[in-house]
Amino acid sequence: MNNIFEIIDKTGRKIHLTKERWGEHIRMEHPQILDTNEIEETLKNPDQIINIEEDISHYYRYFKNRNSKSKYLKVIVKYLNHHGFVITAYFERNIKTK
Repeated sequence: MNNIFEIIDKTGRKIHLTKERWGEHIRMEHPQILDTNEIEETLKNPDQIINIEEDISHYYRYFKNRNSKSKYLKVIVKYLNHHGFVITAYFERNIKTK
């Protein structure tokens, strides 16, 4: 199996993170994310979910103990056939509603 994890999010939908997205994208492009636990926590217990399009959602969770001004982890999920997969994840200073 090529998934690092598959979880049920706060809304009851399945979401997975592949080894490829983690190793070749998120860890390479956004090294401030140290492990997948922050991503899982954001999906399971987000502070806010913003549905950008019918098949794309942004999950946000605030991590107050970070040594950075960017404390909101944003996880972008795409849905195909009611099953989600993580596209990317990175930290931002604020929740962006659009």
